[in-house]
Amino acid sequence: MRTIRTRLRSTAALALLPLLALTACGSGDVDGTAAVGAQASPAPTDDPVAAVHEVDSVSALLPADVREAGTLRVGSSVGFPPGAYYPNGTDKAPAGQDIDLADAVAKVLGVQLERQDASFETILPALGSGKYDFGTGNFGVTSERLKTIDFVTYINDGQGFAVKKGNTQLTTKVTDLTELCGLTIGTGAGTTFEATLTAQKDVCAKAGKKPYDVKVYSENAATLTALQQGRIDVIMSTINGLRYQAAQPASQTAFLGEFHRLDVGFAFKKGSPLTKAFQAAVDELIKDGTYARILAKWGTAASAIDASRINPAEHR
Repeated sequence: MRTIRTRLRSTAALALLPLLALTACGSGDVDGTAAVGAQASPAPTDDPVAAVHEVDSVSALLPADVREAGTLRVGSSVGFPPGAYYPNGTDKAPAGQDIDLADAVAKVLGVQLERQDASFETILPALGSGKYDFGTGNFGVTSERLKTIDFVTYINDGQGFAVKKGNTQLTTKVTDLTELCGLTIGTGAGTTFEATLTAQKDVCAKAGKKPYDVKVYSENAATLTALQQGRIDVIMSTINGLRYQAAQPASQTAFLGEFHRLDVGFAFKKGSPLTKAFQAAVDELIKDGTYARILAKWGTAASAIDASRINPAEHR
């Protein structure tokens, strides 16, 4: 099978993003979409992070130089609700589940965040160079990533599929990639979705079927526009995100269910001295109820975890 990689970073796609990114207390972490020209809704106004304070026993787990500096640099993939997106344009502050969780962890640790926007596929490689202290972007824990990245988990999400409403090629939950044979799949660059589709690219040939094609996009708005315009047949993205998307009437998409669950976590370079402090901070937020309030705000409570883990094995 030939994998087609389409990297779209056009000004037009970026201009569409605020229109495509509908927000509300939906459910998930999507390539959020709406019909072109739809007006973006405001982000939820409640602020569960406001009451969070430093916890001395947790901040003491940070390296001395970090405590003295009082800041951490985070590479943040900001693109789609409710994980992280711009409800009011890129010149205003981002919002979303990942933003709230990172901010709450920082408050428990008694540090400020220097947030630097970055495309999803560039963040993990940049951790090794020291450009960022950690990264956020709904990074799923996989065996391959664990070779070079440390993770501190904060939610359980995973892989799913969605189609445009009215699609007759796929109407039920996808349980096997052979169900996609002959179709064109759109997904994000550098994601677990791209890796899964690439790793199993021979399944259709083995089944005696026409292979699926994969188009990879660097902008979520471009992926969604491609679906709406019929240039792709199906999107592979996050479970929470696609569920959220389908809950927005203007999106005109249908969620086809869960395909594969993954733990999701803050990402660090291998051997980072920050992981124990972050794990303790997430556990503190779970214990005091802030974590549940953040997930309730963004409609992702079904993906809550009971405790944070460092480098759990990939789900099989």
